[in-house]
Amino acid sequence: MQLSKFGEKFSRQSGIVELMDDLGTALNENPNMIFMGGGNPGRIPEVEQVFRARLETVLADPAQLHSLMGVYQSPQGDKDFLEQIAGLLQQQFGWQLSARNIAVSNGSQSAFFVLYNMFAGEMPDGTRRSIHLPLAPEYIGYRDIGLSDDLFTATRPEIELLDGNLFKYHVDFSRLNVDQRAAALCVSRPTNPTGNVLTDAEVKQLDAIAQSNDIPFILDGAYGLPFPSIIFNNAKPHWNNNTILVLSLSKLGLPGVRTGIIVASEELIQAYTRANTIVSLACGNLGPALARELVSSGEILSLSRQTIAPFYRQRAETTVKWFRQALGDLPFRIHRPEGAIFLWLWFEGLPISSQTLYERLKVRGVLVVPGHNFFPGITCDWRHQQECIRVSYAQDGSVVKAGVEIIAEEVARAYQE
Repeated sequence: MQLSKFGEKFSRQSGIVELMDDLGTALNENPNMIFMGGGNPGRIPEVEQVFRARLETVLADPAQLHSLMGVYQSPQGDKDFLEQIAGLLQQQFGWQLSARNIAVSNGSQSAFFVLYNMFAGEMPDGTRRSIHLPLAPEYIGYRDIGLSDDLFTATRPEIELLDGNLFKYHVDFSRLNVDQRAAALCVSRPTNPTGNVLTDAEVKQLDAIAQSNDIPFILDGAYGLPFPSIIFNNAKPHWNNNTILVLSLSKLGLPGVRTGIIVASEELIQAYTRANTIVSLACGNLGPALARELVSSGEILSLSRQTIAPFYRQRAETTVKWFRQALGDLPFRIHRPEGAIFLWLWFEGLPISSQTLYERLKVRGVLVVPGHNFFPGITCDWRHQQECIRVSYAQDGSVVKAGVEIIAEEVARAYQE
C-alpha cells in the first residue's frame, strides 16, 4: 500500500496516537491497568445525574429525539444552542457578541485541526508561517496536527522554584520573539499538561502582543473558563474580537459526545464554518442537546464552580500529598497545581528518558504520558524535556494511590542505576 505524504504523516506513530492507544488498551483489553495517562474526566455522581436526567427528557420527547438523531445540523451548529451560548456570555461577562460569533465543532481537537491549518503553513505568496506557543510545555494533541511538520514554534519558559517540592512555569517575555513568521499565538489555560494557569496579566500581555502584530490570540479553554472552570485560583475569563476562545463539553463529563465550541469574530466563524463543512459536513447533535438547558439557565456555570472545580481541587491536593510521601528524598518537583486534571512531575537529573520511564511503568501496569511529547516547537536540546511525566488524578482515589506508589518505585530504581 502506497500512501500520500498526507497519509504517511497522519498514519505514523505519534505521542497522541500512543496516548489514545493506551486509553483503548486500558478500557478494552486490560481493565486492570492503572490508567493515569489520558484525559478522561473523573466520575462525579452529581454531574452524571444532571446529564442522565437531561438525556431521559430528550428521549421521552419525540420532537427532541428526532432532532437528536434524525437530522443534520448546520455546520456552524444548532441555532438555538448558539444563541444560548451567546446570551450566557453576554449576560455573565458583558462580552459584545451574538450567535454569529459562535460555532460548534466535533470536539475541540477537530476545531484546532481546522484553525491551525487555516492560519499556518504555506501562504498564498509562498512564504511559511507558524503557530507560536509562548509557554512550553503545551498540549500533546497540537504536536502532529499540522499538514506540515513545521507548524509550531515555541518559547522556553521561565522556571520558578517553590517551597514544598513545587515549581511553576511563567511566560518568559524576555525570550518571546514574535515576528512576521508568526500566524497566531496560542496558549491553553489551564495548561495541559502542567495545570499551570496563566495570570490575568500574562493573558493581557499576550493579547496585546498578538494585536500589535495583527495576528489572532488563540485561547484553549478546554479545562478552563467560563466552563468547566477547573481552575483553583481567581483567574478571570478573557475574550475580545481578536481572541479565538475554544471551549469543550468533555471535561464537564461528556468526552464521548465530542462537542467543542469556538468563540471568535464573525469573519473567523464564517471561514471556520465553511472549512468545517468540508472536513466534518455537520456537527453532532448530542452534546448541544444535553447542555442546552444548562446553558440557558446558567446552571452550567454553577455546576462547574460549585461541584466540578472543588472535586478536582481536592483530588489534586490529595495526590500531591501522596507523591510527597512516596517520593521522599528523591530529586523531584511537581508543578504547582492550579487547574486541569493532571500533575506534571519533574525528576531533575533523571538518568533515563521519560520514554523509558513510561515503558517501565507500562510493564508494571501503570500508564502515564512521557514528558517529551509536550514540547512542540522546541527544537533545541533541552534535557528538561526528558525529565518530566504527566499523570492524571481523575480516577478513583485508591487506584491513583496505587499508581503513585509504583511510579515512586520505578523512579527510585532509575536513580539507583
